[in-house]
Amino acid sequence: MKILVINPGSTSTKIAVYDDEQEVFSKNISHSREEISKFPKISDQLEFRKEIVLKAMGEAGFKISELSAIACRGGNIRPVESGVYSVSGKMVEELLSLKYGAHPSNLAAPIGFEIGREFNKPVFTVDHVVVDEMQKVAKIAGLKGIERHAKDHPLNQKAAAREVAKQLGKKYDECNFIVAHLGGGISVASHRKGRIVDVNNALNGDGPFSPERAGNLPNIDLVEMCFSGNYTKEQIFSMLAGKGGLVSHLGTNSLIEVEKMVQEGNDYAKLVFEAMVYQIAKEVGAHAAVLKGDVDAVVITGGLAYSEMLVEKLKDYISFIAPVFVVAGEHEMEALAKGVLRALKGEEEVKEYF
Repeated sequence: MKILVINPGSTSTKIAVYDDEQEVFSKNISHSREEISKFPKISDQLEFRKEIVLKAMGEAGFKISELSAIACRGGNIRPVESGVYSVSGKMVEELLSLKYGAHPSNLAAPIGFEIGREFNKPVFTVDHVVVDEMQKVAKIAGLKGIERHAKDHPLNQKAAAREVAKQLGKKYDECNFIVAHLGGGISVASHRKGRIVDVNNALNGDGPFSPERAGNLPNIDLVEMCFSGNYTKEQIFSMLAGKGGLVSHLGTNSLIEVEKMVQEGNDYAKLVFEAMVYQIAKEVGAHAAVLKGDVDAVVITGGLAYSEMLVEKLKDYISFIAPVFVVAGEHEMEALAKGVLRALKGEEEVKEYF
């Protein structure tokens, strides 16, 4: 079964073709800032991006008519359970309205929907960024009217967890995992029998601090900063997600650069690096409590998992909890293809979005 995968980013559109689980073509199509700036809203880029996808497929010699299905990165819709969803007109309408958030991933399903309608091909999304399977008790915060929300990395988290379950000779929904996705944002989650029952809001900077996110902060100090008159609301938001973490302390979001600083004897860089590892480890420990110690494995994934220095220091803290598995990198394209393949084979029920 041939599956086209579509994954738009802020200045690129990634596409790939899978023959069953084997990638047979991939391309990362870059868009200049000048090209993107022509469009006032993300939703205005739909036709531009769709034509680029069709052109790239044609140049590579692939016919849309030969595809079995189209797999699309899930964008911002209302919170849903995980799984494979058939792309509907309602989903496309909400994505293009930007009602639930503006992100280039909102374009994936509309692009696929347009192409699928033209060539009569089924179109699906897998594990949207807004997946919310949190248990009720995990959502309660210390102030009435404020609720904890799930916005993390469910696509890669679940893909890594499925890979580890396979290595253990089990099914994903038979296992309890703690999964730490380590990237520009860091999400740590409790996976109980196939559901993410607790996770931090990594998009907005909750949880451990990361290369770009500030993470949990002392409440009073943050309130004082907000009302100091020195910052606008937008500047505060930017510091929490984008200019926080390693960027705030060391002026870079590159862990490679930070490791170089450490190796060159920069004591402050060493302290900040170790503090980030420490906070990740604390979060993993908290999720061990969520799962009441019944943990089959701790899974470390995401781009930062390529760092041997980070992984080894993290293992020193958490290896007592359960065996630690490393599934480095972000496997979004593969996860999308595999999810749709499971649906096409009847191994996973296709859900409808109304």
